Amino acid sequence: MADLFIALIHHPVLDRRGKIVASAITSLDIHDLARSARTYEVRAMFVAHPVRELREFAASVRDRWMEGYGRQFDSLRREALERVAIVCDLDEAIASIKGMCGTAPLLVHTSARTQGGVSYRSLRAELEREGPPFLVLFGTGFGLAPEIARRADRILAPILGAGDYNHLSVRAAASIILDRLRGR
Repeated sequence: MADLFIALIHHPVLDRRGKIVASAITSLDIHDLARSARTYEVRAMFVAHPVRELREFAASVRDRWMEGYGRQFDSLRREALERVAIVCDLDEAIASIKGMCGTAPLLVHTSARTQGGVSYRSLRAELEREGPPFLVLFGTGFGLAPEIARRADRILAPILGAGDYNHLSVRAAASIILDRLRGR
């Protein structure tokens, strides 16, 4: 089975007007995505942000459960947050994976606005075979910037709900995608 990694990208992402921005880090995203990563045996979850102070904030959220009171209070939360790595950008995440696996990952772009894309069944079949690691990219704000899509090896089909409203939180979308790729 191929190694699976995820990255929560905060820059470059789009704002509601389509402008490229850096979005804020939220503690809920870190906690919930780490728990999903642990549940679906994702090897590591990267939080990527270019601003040092926000990376320090993310580290404080993670570290709160890795040592001291948080470590003793909830060992399950600690087990999930052990998978969180905080990096400056996508390139640092790729370099980290290359260091762990000996090869660069294939990049999987996710978006609610994708037309078409690789099916979940097809990507799941790829993940079930021996091969290079995969890094699934999740964007904050209003999604990943086009420059990230251009770097992707695979563009994943969007999650489609029952109606025409399609604006899930990144936490919800990531959980659905991970379940489709790795769930029983």
